[in-house]
Amino acid sequence: MLKALEIFKGVYKIGNKIFTKNMTPGKNTYGEELIKIDGVEYREWNPYRSKLAAAIINNLNFFPFDKNSKVLYLGSAEGTTISHISDIVEEGAIFGIDISAKAMQKFVYLCEQRKNVVPILADAEKPQSYSDYIKNFSIDILYQDISQKDQVSIFLKNSRMYLKPDGCGILVLKIRSISLDEKTEVVLKRETAKLNKEFEIIQEINLEPYDKDHYFIICKRR
Repeated sequence: MLKALEIFKGVYKIGNKIFTKNMTPGKNTYGEELIKIDGVEYREWNPYRSKLAAAIINNLNFFPFDKNSKVLYLGSAEGTTISHISDIVEEGAIFGIDISAKAMQKFVYLCEQRKNVVPILADAEKPQSYSDYIKNFSIDILYQDISQKDQVSIFLKNSRMYLKPDGCGILVLKIRSISLDEKTEVVLKRETAKLNKEFEIIQEINLEPYDKDHYFIICKRR
């Protein structure tokens, strides 16, 4: 008989896979499996589709999300990962930023089904451009997953403007978006040194085999 074991707040292990409780029963977001246990519906969280899921499976040891979290998410795309965070922060809010109008069309559809997600078509390099949406909220978690050369700079600009003093940062560092030729270890060391000036790094996780040359960095403001 299947059992749901809660491994982090709102994250469940069922068999050898991870799941979140489905905020929209009967509906999936990206073709993920739905399972019912004791009358509760869970959505499979695919690590090949979500870097946060990959980090959890690759031994993430600090999970900052809870049901009341306010999250600023840079690089929302079509909302695969955000949909699972939405399941977890059921009484909180997620502000999803993306510069792609095409991705935003699908993301808006997701947001119409989920009351705690706000779609914002904007450039994460210009954090002041979306201040009107966020100015009345204290952001607990800044999550960034974007393919830009200056990833750390964008992360720091947004953290200075929006992240509360004791807030948590999550940066998905995409090494090959920064440098095509340098060794992964060289780029990682240089970029985390920039981050270290303003954040205490809690954990760095290599996301292989789910994503090559990607590191999941979780940190707290100094």
